[in-house]
Amino acid sequence: MHVPDGFIDAPTSAVAGVIAVGTVAVSLRGARRELDERTAPLAGLVAAFIFAVQMLNFPVAAGTSGHLLGGALAAILVGPYTGMLCISVVLLMQGILFADGGLTALGVNITDMALVGVPVAYLVFRGLVKLLPRTRRSVTVASFVSALVSVPAAALAFTLLYAIGGTTDVPIGKVAAAMGGVHVLIGIGEAVITALTVGAVIAVRPDLVYGARDLRQPLKLRVGGELVDAPAAEPVAAPAARTSRRTLWAGGLVTSLVLAGFVSFYASASPDGLEKVAEDKGFAESAEEHANADSPLADYGVSSVDNARLSGGLAGVIGVGATVAAGTGVFWAVRRRRGDAEGTDVSPAGTSV
Repeated sequence: MHVPDGFIDAPTSAVAGVIAVGTVAVSLRGARRELDERTAPLAGLVAAFIFAVQMLNFPVAAGTSGHLLGGALAAILVGPYTGMLCISVVLLMQGILFADGGLTALGVNITDMALVGVPVAYLVFRGLVKLLPRTRRSVTVASFVSALVSVPAAALAFTLLYAIGGTTDVPIGKVAAAMGGVHVLIGIGEAVITALTVGAVIAVRPDLVYGARDLRQPLKLRVGGELVDAPAAEPVAAPAARTSRRTLWAGGLVTSLVLAGFVSFYASASPDGLEKVAEDKGFAESAEEHANADSPLADYGVSSVDNARLSGGLAGVIGVGATVAAGTGVFWAVRRRRGDAEGTDVSPAGTSV
């Protein structure tokens, strides 16, 4: 879904850039209410994990691949405003270091993947959580559906931007049909990855999952040998977390490094959904060479290393390290601004599942 330079004309890209700046500004303000001393490091890790998994293109159809967009995953784990910042950090790292997604198209990509993908996913998620039973399984199911919906929504948002400022005269109806169709398939992969990841985190540290913060377990009483809900309305806390925050963070970082540094070598080499649609509909040639095409990490490889496996692995590890450092720095700064604004240390509200 990374839009290159040249697909969208300069005026539309400029407007999208202004919208993206506004998105980041609003997200910074909103993230102050979502982040605390526990979740700020997790947000940086979420950004790094999304970067790593985005390197893992999976086949979705003949000659087409897809990869995680990450909007639903970020919103559910750390909140919608923080989630938009996570996606923005990832896109910035990819564009500057790896020449992935155009620099003049950075505003287009942030608008498409952060401003559209994240809120759509979170709104669907919150709606489902309110309708479904208040259980961990419901959170996982809602994660699956919200991720599935968010991908074609982002694809159709690109189609709208292309209809406004596309640099090649192509039938927009055909572009919309092709983008929507292939990204529904990609959305299935996105949904599986999102549900598995959210399910894994909620199993060990439900208190750190933003989307599960309102869930509670009702008090149970044994009556006549059977467990029944207690008449009291007050909830009780769930059992203590199985994993410390430090262990969770370290495990997540190691997982991200393994995915980007080793597993990425086996990713599908087929063009992703946007690239394939551009080829089929005749606007792929409008893409311009990336301004950072001569970057030592361009195309997710280290230019000075000849061995393809080692080159890609090192680039992935560097990318994860840079993203977790940049993300954690941003989120800690946001969290400290919240504490300064309130004139006191910020303590998170208790959350249990």
